[in-house]
Amino acid sequence: MTTPAFIPGLQLARRFYTEAVAPLLALDAPGIPHSAARIGTGSEVLGYDTPRSADHEWGPRLQIFLHPEDVPHHAAHIGRTLAEHLPKTFLGWPTHFAPTGETRDIRVMRATDGPVHHRVEITDIPSWFRTTLGFDPTPGITPADWLTTPTQSLAEVTAGAVFHDGLHTLTPLREALTWYPHAVWLRVLASAWQHIADEEAFVGRCGEVGDELGSAVVTAHLIRHLMRLCLLMNRRYPPYAKWLGTAFTRTPEGTRLTPVLTAAVTASDWRTRETHLSTAYETLATLHNRLGLTDPLDPTTRPYHFRPFRVLRADRFAEALVARATALEDAKKPRPEEL
Repeated sequence: MTTPAFIPGLQLARRFYTEAVAPLLALDAPGIPHSAARIGTGSEVLGYDTPRSADHEWGPRLQIFLHPEDVPHHAAHIGRTLAEHLPKTFLGWPTHFAPTGETRDIRVMRATDGPVHHRVEITDIPSWFRTTLGFDPTPGITPADWLTTPTQSLAEVTAGAVFHDGLHTLTPLREALTWYPHAVWLRVLASAWQHIADEEAFVGRCGEVGDELGSAVVTAHLIRHLMRLCLLMNRRYPPYAKWLGTAFTRTPEGTRLTPVLTAAVTASDWRTRETHLSTAYETLATLHNRLGLTDPLDPTTRPYHFRPFRVLRADRFAEALVARATALEDAKKPRPEEL
């Protein structure tokens, strides 16, 4: 098979729905309302796909959502219709997905002469969200839902694109999940700052005893936390490890800090690592103050108690954020006379 010219997967999915799937739905399931989207797992959903992505689980694929009561009556029939009548290729890409041989869960595009094993998922909105997030946001989203859901999962359901929302439900749910409620956001940020506070003194302590490898490992941990914190402060859900650096470099602070953090993680001695990390700490502390999330805090680094290690004392930021979140939550509680 000649490999066609690469186009971003979201563009491919949108055209696949509009030009191939929607016309079949109009003929086979007229009057049955549906929504169509490309959301969930996949590098194309986050906008990070490249030609390399086409080697598995990438191609003409999307989700079709029906009302829950329509799924038992129509989903299987629609799936068979698509298998039998979808074109074998779309814009040069096969619509048939075959197992790789290593596992049946991972599929790749392959030519076929028979019905296509397509990747048009037909489901209902509550079921899909429960599978993807672990909860159904339709009746509302609790603080526990927000705080126990991985940011990668939240990114997957709020990125991508909706091509048609005939159910008038999918778009409002995605909008509700776009970002944390303010008090929850403050607690998520506090957790991120606390991760930094827990390890920031170890870069120098490891190096002081001659453990440069341990110091480098701690530095890498701290850089990951700093990258995630930066994304959270920019109101972006941090993706998982494969795309964390890509997402970070697309923030204003990430553009400036990428060479600084690269220098820190590649340094051969702990004092150099500490110097570069201090620059990153102060940059994000200054951003914290600029956002006005708490009363201003001193953004400069300082010695770690009586030890000669340069730290931010990131616990100051965590404590201030928790205090502000608690105050906001308490303000919403009914007063005794209102009960």
